[in-house]
Amino acid sequence: MPLHLLCNKSEIACGSVKRIEDLDLALCNVQGTFFAIKDVCTHDQAPLSEGEVIGDTIVCPWHGACFSIRTGEALSLPAIEPVETFPVILQGEDVYVDI
Repeated sequence: MPLHLLCNKSEIACGSVKRIEDLDLALCNVQGTFFAIKDVCTHDQAPLSEGEVIGDTIVCPWHGACFSIRTGEALSLPAIEPVETFPVILQGEDVYVDI
């Protein structure tokens, strides 16, 4: 699987999310650990990158469904299906995703 360069680690602060538009991903920084998830809520197709990061959970901006950033698991209604996750690789200061 090819690696895709997403950004430099310094571009995304702890507790925040960055939209990776060309890959339709949301890149999240949870206490210095990076996670990549599909940037689409499984309930109503909302962009999760516009949601709030609370700890290791991301909250959908449209209807408040919560997902685990670490596993993609749907943690609250109205979502019941998990969001897809992707492996993140750090090389020096660069953040890559394995898709």
